[in-house]
Order: sequence, then structure tokens, then C-alpha cells
Amino acid sequence: MSLSHFPQNNGHSMGQQETNMHVGIAGIGKMGAAIGSRLLSLGMPVTVWNRTAERAQPLLDTGARWAESPKALAESVDVVITVLTNEAALDDVYGSASGLLAGQVHDKVFIDMSTVRPAKPQEMARRAQAVQARFLECPVGGSVGPAKEGKLLGFVGGDAQDLQKVQALLDVMCRRVEHVGPHGAGATMKLAVNLPLMVYWQTLGEALSLVEPLGLDPQRVIDILSESSGGPNMLKVRGGMIAKTLSQQKSDQVTVNVATMRKDMQAMLDLGSATRKNLPLTALALQKFEAAAQSGLDAKDCSELLVWWLSQGGRA
Repeated sequence: MSLSHFPQNNGHSMGQQETNMHVGIAGIGKMGAAIGSRLLSLGMPVTVWNRTAERAQPLLDTGARWAESPKALAESVDVVITVLTNEAALDDVYGSASGLLAGQVHDKVFIDMSTVRPAKPQEMARRAQAVQARFLECPVGGSVGPAKEGKLLGFVGGDAQDLQKVQALLDVMCRRVEHVGPHGAGATMKLAVNLPLMVYWQTLGEALSLVEPLGLDPQRVIDILSESSGGPNMLKVRGGMIAKTLSQQKSDQVTVNVATMRKDMQAMLDLGSATRKNLPLTALALQKFEAAAQSGLDAKDCSELLVWWLSQGGRA
């Protein structure tokens, strides 16, 4: 397995090339907004577009410009970043009559950070090539906090020469940028990175069901688990939120919802099937999450999966 690591300067100072790069962002959800905030904090010119304009208002209030359509966005900037929900959104935002590829985009670089199946960036690269544009996939590891601090992990698939053109931009967004191969390789790596974490949510629920009869304070339990050899970094980062959820201290905050987890796990299983790999734990975990979704949890934060599992007596 050959991975080429591109070193980066993740500091707050940037050279003239980076400062002059006008960046467009299509898709202002949680991650798109966090990335936009990061770039604006570094003094970079940013133009944004989103289906619902009000989602972009906080960025507009801090200096971002607004584009009336994806086409207008692409034509007004040097490079476009897309952070979209699913493959259907990619088709619409890139391919519609007012889409990103509908205008004059010769030699412009498009960087998609969505989590999709590997076949999709391969398709998008062909679409971009047809209008003489350049396409890179760079799905990222990390959530809103790391995005605002420029500490994401970037998994790039595509042409190395295209990456070189936007390396400086990715370096201020990511603490580590890995060029893992051609188009589709970034999506493959992102799914592989996410898989243990997705399955861990189910195993965490099962572990909590074992200690539930002890009647311990949830925060204490999470602290113990996070210090153990089986405790992933996620517990250290999100342990407080998980403990509050377990204590029935309800919050409207949603970092990753169950629907997104199910989408990603299905993509993992699809990739496994296409490459003739067996993923039995992923398949079983997805079955449980689908049952949780049928109980109304699809739009809820993934931490609610633990409460749901315990409410079923660990037998759902």
C-alpha cells in the first residue's frame, strides 16, 4: 500500500499565493460553515452558496459574499469546495442548468469533501473533464471543532498536479493531507476511517448495558471507558456530551445524525460487496441503527443511539 504524505504548514500565517486565492463554498451545513469560518478567520476572500440562504447568514455577517447560484459561484472564484449531503445533491449542484459546471469553468479546480461511494468521484471527475475543469475529492476526518481550527484529516483522490494547485489551501484546512490515489481512493479511505467508529457506537451501547445494573453516574462510566485501552479518541472528545445524553439532559445539538451514519454504513457495505469483502460487524450494526431510525431517531444525534439501546434492555 503506497501513501504519499504531503507536508503542510498548519500555522495561521499564509503567503501571498494563499491570501489571493478566492474560495467558493457550495453547501453551508455544519461542516461547510465551519470551513468557511476557518478561511475567513485567515483573511481569505470567500463566496458561498446554499439552497437555503439563511444557513449562510452567519458567514455573510463575518465577511463572506453571496452567490445567487452554483454557476455564479463557480464563475466568480478561483477554486470551489463542495460539502454536500449525498450523491443526489452532487448531481444537482454540479449538473443542473445553473450548476457549478454549467458556466465558464475552464481549468478551475473543484474539491468535493462529501462522503460518498468511490464510484461517485470517478463519475464527477469525468463530468468536470468534459468541460475542461479539474476535480479532486477530499473527504475529511474530523467534525466541526477541528474544521474551525484547521485540524481536519484530508484524504485526496485525483491527479497529483491538480492537488499541487490547491495544496496550500488544503494545508490551512487540514492538519494532515494524504494523497491516497486516483479518483475514488479518497472515498475509499474515508469509509475505512469511519467504519470502526460506526461499529463502536453499537459496541459502546452493549458495554453500557453490562454496567447499567451498577447504577453508576454516566459521566463516571464514560471517564472510565475513555481511559481504558478500548476507549477511542472519540470518547475523550465527545464524552461530556455522551454522558449528558445518558443522564437524560436533552440537547438539540446534533453533530452527526443517525441518518448520516446509516448512509455511510450502507456505502461501506456497497464497497465491500463491489470488492468482494465481507463486513459482518458493519452489517449487524447497520441493522440495529435501522431499527433505531424506525423508532424516530434518524434526525437525532448519534449519542441518542446509546439511550435507545438501553431503553430496549439491550435486546433491540
